[in-house]
Amino acid sequence: MSITKQPEAEALEETKKSHWVKSKRFRWALSIFLVFIAYSIWQMWSIDNFGHTDDGSSADCGIVLGAAAWHNKPSPVFKARIEQAVTLYESKRIKAIILTGGFGKGASFAESEVAKNYCIERGVPESDIYIETHSKTTEENITEAKKIMLSHNFKSSLIISDPWHLKRACNIAEHYGVSAKPSATKKSLYTSEKSKFKFIWREFQYLHLWRFS
Repeated sequence: MSITKQPEAEALEETKKSHWVKSKRFRWALSIFLVFIAYSIWQMWSIDNFGHTDDGSSADCGIVLGAAAWHNKPSPVFKARIEQAVTLYESKRIKAIILTGGFGKGASFAESEVAKNYCIERGVPESDIYIETHSKTTEENITEAKKIMLSHNFKSSLIISDPWHLKRACNIAEHYGVSAKPSATKKSLYTSEKSKFKFIWREFQYLHLWRFS
C-alpha cells in the first residue's frame, strides 16, 4: 500500500532543496569574488613593483611616452618623463631620445615637439633627438617609436614614464618585438595613497582590456 506524501512535507522538502541550491550558488559566487579580489591585489602589487624596478642597464635609446602638453610647455607629468630621459642621456645610459605624442585637440604643437624643445633647452643635441607626431595612445607611442628604432638601427630601449604605467607599456613593447626595459620617473605628482591607488587601478583595467582586446 503506497503512502502519499502530505502537502506540508512536500513543501518542506522543496524549501530545503531551494535553500541548499541558493546556499551553493552563494558559496560559488563568494569564492569567485574572493578569487577576483586576490588576483586584483596581486596584479596591482605587480604593476607597482614592476614600475619601481630599474636594473641600471643601458640601451641604444630612451622612449618617452607621450603626455599632455600645455600649448608649448609640457605638463608637470610630461616634464617629469622628459627630465628622466635627459638624466639617462647625461649619464650615458642611452645614446638617443625618442619622443612620442601627437597633437591634442585644438593643439598648435604636438606633444613630442614640445618635448623636443625642452630637451634642447636642457642641452641635449638635436641630432640625438627623434620625434613622431602621430600617436595618441600608449600602444601607438610604442609602434611609432619602433619605426624610428628600425630606421636608425636601434636594438634596445628604455621606456620612460610614470612607474605604474610601465608594466603595460613594456608588455605592449614585448608584443610588438621591441626590446625594452622600464625606467620610471623619479618625481611623481601622484603622491597620496588615494591618487596612487587610482592610477594603479586604472592601469590594472587598461592592461587587462589590452590583453583581451
